[in-house]
Amino acid sequence: QVQLVESGGGLVPAGGSLRLSCAASGSIVTVNGMEWYRQVPGNARELVGSIKSSGSTYYVDSVKGRFTISRDNAKNTMYLQMNSLKPEDTAVYYCKANRIWTTIGSITNVWGQGTQVTVSS
Repeated sequence: QVQLVESGGGLVPAGGSLRLSCAASGSIVTVNGMEWYRQVPGNARELVGSIKSSGSTYYVDSVKGRFTISRDNAKNTMYLQMNSLKPEDTAVYYCKANRIWTTIGSITNVWGQGTQVTVSS
């Protein structure tokens, strides 16, 4: 069974840093593009940024210069380094893989379970 497991969330003061991880597990051959999203209760889930299998990245304006997405293809793991955190970054953070290739086929739009990030003022 293929799944994405996130870790690294927690409580941090404003100005602090956190590093989230998103590890894909199962009979995986390769993972295509991956994305980070976040969601505040009552609001729609919003894109934070993305990374292609080549390593090229995209960030929304609100996190540009503060957040960095990276990946280790050998470990099928994506990371989100969050610096200079603000209270408005408080949300549940989700990772998503656009397509995961396994030994028996591919699966699209695989989501992690989410991890809470809380930034205190």
